[in-house]
Amino acid sequence: MLTVFRRELYSFLSSLIAYIVIVVFLLVTGLFMWVFPDYSLLEYGYATLDQLFIIGPWVFMFLIPAITMRFFSEEKRTGTIELLFTKPVTDLQIIAGKYLAGLALVVFSILPTLLYFLSVYLLADPVGNVDTGGIIGSYIGLLLLGATFVSIGLFASSITENQIVAFILGLFLCFFFYTAFDSLSLLNLPNKTLLVLEQLGMSAHFVSLSKGVLDTRDMLYFASLIALFGMLTKTVLEARKW
Repeated sequence: MLTVFRRELYSFLSSLIAYIVIVVFLLVTGLFMWVFPDYSLLEYGYATLDQLFIIGPWVFMFLIPAITMRFFSEEKRTGTIELLFTKPVTDLQIIAGKYLAGLALVVFSILPTLLYFLSVYLLADPVGNVDTGGIIGSYIGLLLLGATFVSIGLFASSITENQIVAFILGLFLCFFFYTAFDSLSLLNLPNKTLLVLEQLGMSAHFVSLSKGVLDTRDMLYFASLIALFGMLTKTVLEARKW
């Protein structure tokens, strides 16, 4: 697993992919936080990172499938996946190694935004007058959301050798799980049904974590989705033996 992880991470760091992803994420979130008049923190007048956690999931929704689309698709297209399968590693170890490499890139993208938190902390009046608990919860939620998107993108990449198809499928699945259930919950349905639909979507759990309350149900939801798409990816890879 560690061999696959190092291989994928080295592949990212030796190309422009990792740096483009990090720069685009920071650029887009930075523009919304500090520049665009309707969203700028300086115009808003409150010491908050809400803008980051509103736009962050949408940026990840596009960037993460762009990262993961090559994980298996490129290997299938070039034929190197057969060589990988001959190595003394299991399918699960291959999936875990690639997954951790994608997750590492998500972490690298999020870490520089701690400077945003420091800026907000210092700009507050008085200094430090910020909802630290809510911000910590939002960071955990954003990390879990990114981790889930990586698992979804990995699955999308495993079922096709076309990177564009893998990107579109990964984007669609991320969009569906993040927004579709919220949209369905707006329908004229019984309250219990609406509550169930809302809880099936990522957005409700992300918002819950953003309140600063680390509910185990929210954590379990994201962990379950990560495991689900990991198992689906494993099933796709094992199909070669059928």
